[in-house]
Amino acid sequence: MSAPSAPAAAASASPLPPGITDPNYVPLPGRLGNLTIPQQHALETLKKQLIDEGHFVEERMDDATLLRFLRARKFDVVKTKEMLLAAEQWRKDFGVDDIMANFDFKEKAEVDKYYPQYYHKTDKDGRPVYIERLGKLDIKALYAATTPERQLQRLVYEYERSLRTRLPASGRAAGHPVETFCTILDLYNVSLTNFYRVKDYVMSAASIGQDRYPEIMGKFYIINAPWAFSAVWTVIKPWLDEVTVSKIEILGGSYKDKLLAQIPVANLPKEFGGTCSCPGGCSLSDAGPWKDEELNGSGPAH
Repeated sequence: MSAPSAPAAAASASPLPPGITDPNYVPLPGRLGNLTIPQQHALETLKKQLIDEGHFVEERMDDATLLRFLRARKFDVVKTKEMLLAAEQWRKDFGVDDIMANFDFKEKAEVDKYYPQYYHKTDKDGRPVYIERLGKLDIKALYAATTPERQLQRLVYEYERSLRTRLPASGRAAGHPVETFCTILDLYNVSLTNFYRVKDYVMSAASIGQDRYPEIMGKFYIINAPWAFSAVWTVIKPWLDEVTVSKIEILGGSYKDKLLAQIPVANLPKEFGGTCSCPGGCSLSDAGPWKDEELNGSGPAH
């Protein structure tokens, strides 16, 4: 099916990307199909410079990815190139290609008992939902099962898998590009002592997300935030840029209506007010359009 016309596309300096089947899709500003002339020029300039200087990596520097980095640096080509090249150097230093080829998180089921972190189905905008339950954290048991280094390797593995399979599969299911996630951070029964023990990991994880995988946060709900959370937020907030902070919604125990306004009840795990109860537990299911494609043989398995 050919891409339908959209109001934003007519005035855009770039066409809509191919493969759109959702007739109501209108890209947000700064995305393909909704670029101003200066934004399109910045994209073309950045791409040409990367090619001319021998830095262009075709498999991971498509226009949508370059635009993510450009949005993160407000379409300043010099700053964007600096950020992108720093990310490329980080990939080499961190060993991302080796992680994707060889990393095996054998302790996943054990770690899930003490620090659940998982992707689970999609929200009403087609975004993969990512859930993290910091309140279940058991530091002693967690670090008997794994290490902070392996946790970061797992984080990067999952980021890469999300870019390669989860987001594209979600986009195909939604009928339009899906570039961001809907995140739920559950702080039920969280201990400040426990948080400070994993503070370095949390800060490293935030830095990797913000600097190496920019502009993939869509919605971010912090639920069951205790009264003492303001102290934790004071520590975290300076590490985050203003755009990131603006996407974060801090909720107490009355969060269900907010979540269900964004996530279909059938896609939200029961413990958060939905009806989903995956066999073996939602946190280990990795349920979503990406899993459907793998099971049907129409998508890459990782």
